[in-house]
Amino acid sequence: DRIVRQGRAFGIHVILGSQTLGGAYTLARTTLGQMVIRVALQCNEADAYLIMDDSNPAPRLLTRPGEGIYNDQAGMIEGNSPFQVVWLSDDEREDWLGKVSAKAASTGREFAAPIVFEGNAPAEIRENAPLRKAIAAFPGLAKAASEIHLWLGAPNAIKGPTQAVFQRQSGNHLLIVGQRDEAALTMLTVGMTSLSAQFPREGVRFLLLDSSAPETPEREHIEHVASLLPHAVTIARGHDLESEMAELSQELERRQADESASATAPSVFVLVNGLQRIKKLKYEEDFSFSLDDSAGGGSPGTQFNNLITDGPSLGIHVIATCDTYNNLNRLLSRKALSEFEMRVLFQMSANDSASLIDSPKASGLGLHRALFYNEQEGYLETFRPYAQPDRDWFEEAGRAFAAP
Repeated sequence: DRIVRQGRAFGIHVILGSQTLGGAYTLARTTLGQMVIRVALQCNEADAYLIMDDSNPAPRLLTRPGEGIYNDQAGMIEGNSPFQVVWLSDDEREDWLGKVSAKAASTGREFAAPIVFEGNAPAEIRENAPLRKAIAAFPGLAKAASEIHLWLGAPNAIKGPTQAVFQRQSGNHLLIVGQRDEAALTMLTVGMTSLSAQFPREGVRFLLLDSSAPETPEREHIEHVASLLPHAVTIARGHDLESEMAELSQELERRQADESASATAPSVFVLVNGLQRIKKLKYEEDFSFSLDDSAGGGSPGTQFNNLITDGPSLGIHVIATCDTYNNLNRLLSRKALSEFEMRVLFQMSANDSASLIDSPKASGLGLHRALFYNEQEGYLETFRPYAQPDRDWFEEAGRAFAAP
C-alpha cells in the first residue's frame, strides 16, 4: 500500500497482474483506488466491479479471446477503451527479444540485471556481478584492497549481494551455524573462491581444517576446489591438525612480536568445515600454572582459541561452520565465541537464535533462507544462500586464475 501511494513520487511504479481480485486475500479498495490505469480482460461480474468502478460492469460483456478494455480514469465508465491484445508466435517473440538484446549490447554499456524474487529457491552464483568482475580482473591484480568481501547469497531487498567484509581488526571472524551441511559447505567453497579472486598470487594463504569423511562427495568437492585456486591451500585432517595448528600459532607469535612487519604479511584464512566433529579444537579451561603458556605452546584447542582472540588484527581470520549452538558452547570459550562478530544462521530454535544474535528471528526461516548478523555494524539481514555451483563454474574460475 505504501509503495502504491508514495512510490510514484520517487520513480517507483507498480504493474499488478492477477487472474482475479476476489477472495479473502484481495487488495484493499483504497490501494486499488491509487491505480488509475486499469486493463480488464473477460471476467465475471464480481471481478468486473472490483477492477472498474461500481457503475462499470463492462468487462463481463467481453466475449472474444484476447479482447480487453483499457481504462485510464480509475475505472469510470466514460474512460473505457476496447482493444484487442496483440498475439505473437514464439518464434517472432524470440526474434524481437534477440533484437532488443543485440541493441542493448551494441551500446557498450552495462545494465543492471532484472531482479526476480524467488522466495522458494536458492540464489544462483552466476548472477553475482561483483564476484564475476573480481574473477575476471584477477590476472592483473597487483595489490589486495583494504576490505575483502566474501559473498554469501542474494538479498531479500533491492541491493547488492549479501557479503561479509574482512579487515584487519579485532572480531573480524565469520561463524556459520545451522544443520544445513550442503549450504554451509557451499559458503566455504564459494568463499575460498571469492577470497582468492581479491588477493594477488602471494597475498593470502588458506588453512582448511576438514572433518569430512573419506571417499565422500563432500571431501572430493573440497579437494577439487582447493586444487583450482592460485594460492597456497593446506588441508589438515586428523594427525596433521596438531602440526598445522602449532605452525600457525608460531606465525601468530612472530606477528605479535613485530607488528610493523605483520601489517604487510600475507593474510591467512583458517576455514573450519564441521567444527563439531573436530574434538581436538575443544578449548579446555586450564587453571593450572604452565611453564609454556605462549601462543605456540599448549593443545590445539588452546592454540585455536588464541588465534580467534588475537589473530584478526594481525591478518589471521577464522571462518567456521558448526551445526548447533550447544556444540559451539562445548567447543569454544565464551571469549572466543564473542570474537565472531559476523554470523550466518540457518533455521534453528528460538532460544539458540536469541543466544547467538539477540533475536529469535532464525526460528522462522524457511528452507532457502538464512540470516546474516554483523555485530559491529549492528544490522541483521535476511538473504537466500547460494546453491552449490556446478563443477563448470569452479573450473571457469580456475582457468581465469591460471591466466597469465
